[in-house]
Amino acid sequence: MSEIQWEEPFCGEGNVCFRIGTDNAGNAYIAVRGQEDRFIADSRDALRTMILDIKAGKADHLLQ
Repeated sequence: MSEIQWEEPFCGEGNVCFRIGTDNAGNAYIAVRGQEDRFIADSRDALRTMILDIKAGKADHLLQ
């Protein structure tokens, strides 16, 4: 596995912060800050699709 390059955490008003990372092999990772050894992984294309769908409002129902 390639080394994961983690972005700065995305934090809300609570204590849980999420981190997104990528590697040179084309993989994307999501983890809770401080638990980067316990991540979920998929392709960068899957991460791109998820971000675009969230930006398009397809997950807004989860915020209600």
